[in-house]
Amino acid sequence: MAADRLYLDHAATTPMLAEAKAAMIEGLERWANPSSPHGDGRAARAALEDARRRIAGALGWDGHVIFTSGASEAIAIGLTRAKAKCVLTSPVEHDAVLRVTPLAERMAVDADGIVDTASLPPGLVEGRSSPILAIQHVNNETGVIQPLDRIGRDTGLLFVDCAQSAGKLPLPDADMIAIGAHKFGGPPGMGALLIRDLALLEPSGGQEQGYRAGTENLPGILAMAAALEARGDWLPAARQLRARLDAGIEGAGGQVIARNASRIASIASYRMPGLSARAQLIQFDLAGISVSAGSACSSGSLKTSHVLRAMDYDETAAGEVVRVSFGPTTGEADIDRFLMQWTAMAERARS
Repeated sequence: MAADRLYLDHAATTPMLAEAKAAMIEGLERWANPSSPHGDGRAARAALEDARRRIAGALGWDGHVIFTSGASEAIAIGLTRAKAKCVLTSPVEHDAVLRVTPLAERMAVDADGIVDTASLPPGLVEGRSSPILAIQHVNNETGVIQPLDRIGRDTGLLFVDCAQSAGKLPLPDADMIAIGAHKFGGPPGMGALLIRDLALLEPSGGQEQGYRAGTENLPGILAMAAALEARGDWLPAARQLRARLDAGIEGAGGQVIARNASRIASIASYRMPGLSARAQLIQFDLAGISVSAGSACSSGSLKTSHVLRAMDYDETAAGEVVRVSFGPTTGEADIDRFLMQWTAMAERARS
């Protein structure tokens, strides 16, 4: 990346931490298959299991850890192989959830994107065995934090997509949790399904205690563990930066999405009335600033955000929103540079 570019798309992926890079290089020297019975294989297995314990410890998780290729695969495994008869979820979930739950009942959300569990029709769950409630902890577009402590567990099993919160916020009390390493300074292509009880899943055979086939990515696993252990508490500083950005956007005539909701400090979305997100992204990119419109998994097509549409934004308004997301190295000068460009663009759009 050019030295003069400003990267404000950490919700899509964040640069690997130096500790994670060093651990990955070390892992590349441990080339033996962890499933091999010889001494080299046993040494690789020992390193893998040590990393599994370190990851659980760093996250404060006392259940099982199944390594995957990322949060999307963890979501697919958890929601398609869970021993549940129905899935309940919301319309503001990540595409990875929506893709594997086409027949799920979708709970309504309010104008801030907060899930309303009372919106389920009476008697929907009655008579059904072990329903699973799939809710995202932190929305990847708006940064809104779902009040999982108020949603409750009496509906059934709770599956939480923690791709944007793991390594930043404490994990929620859940039966299954999906995480992705590249969101907290680990490598891309590495994630995990955290699960309280392996009996909740139908096994598939192969590695990972029979729940995920394929030779384990030992370098990635070691890098993931190192990233979690090295992460610092940078969210308080990010909270001040976002407050500065929120105020600047509103002062320039913009709109802060979910302004009054509880939001993670590292993600925010802003609407610039009169200028499409597509045009904004082009101009920001030409100015050397990297931001996005919605999820990185779908922004390549720049389709209208399903999250904003579920929050009752019309097609035009939803199509004028860009996402800004911070990382540990984001500073005041970065916010001021973005605001200067945003303000100039908004003024041209009004003229």
